[in-house]
Amino acid sequence: MRVVIAEDHALLRDGLTRLLTAFDFDVVATVDNGPALLPALLTHNPQVAVIDVRLPPTFTDEGLQAAIAARNRVPGLPVLMLSQHVEPLYARELLSTPHGGVGYLLKDRVSNVEEFVDAVQRVAAGGTAMDPAVISQLLARREPLAVLTAREREVLGRMAEGRSNAAIATQLRITEKAVSKHINNILAKLNMRPSDDDNRRVLAVLAYLNA
Repeated sequence: MRVVIAEDHALLRDGLTRLLTAFDFDVVATVDNGPALLPALLTHNPQVAVIDVRLPPTFTDEGLQAAIAARNRVPGLPVLMLSQHVEPLYARELLSTPHGGVGYLLKDRVSNVEEFVDAVQRVAAGGTAMDPAVISQLLARREPLAVLTAREREVLGRMAEGRSNAAIATQLRITEKAVSKHINNILAKLNMRPSDDDNRRVLAVLAYLNA
């Protein structure tokens, strides 16, 4: 699977390259600044890109803007953004682009190799991988969520992270049937349209949380 990595810190860039290569990813290009990123994405058309939000020269949001520009040119280009801090605004900008294949994780998650690789694979497959810390902030801002039970809020949070019903069931130690029931209740209480498409469901939840 072809990967482009954009990270200005040499040690982390090298670490990401070694890690992904160990899991049979083919790192076709690495860049360390914003201006070089968009050409790299368009030239190599990777199956997934792992990109630091803040890149030189200004260290603001060059990585994010290059990713959005690339997705506008190549609809659905899978992009997993990495950030040093929780910044829901950046997650919202990325999610505003059409199609699936998006992720937003804190850099600390890279140390959990299994979790990080799973996120890269989910995004590459067209799914969504959102950092739990970002989701927690979004959930905390939504007063209408008071209509949900504690268990329904747990399920909603994992839905927003991009977890499948099976993964939610495993994490919460309940059956998939129970997960489906909770999801149906959540969608009804929040007046959200049901969908069998996992990615559309995640994007709908995130759109609600970002409203």
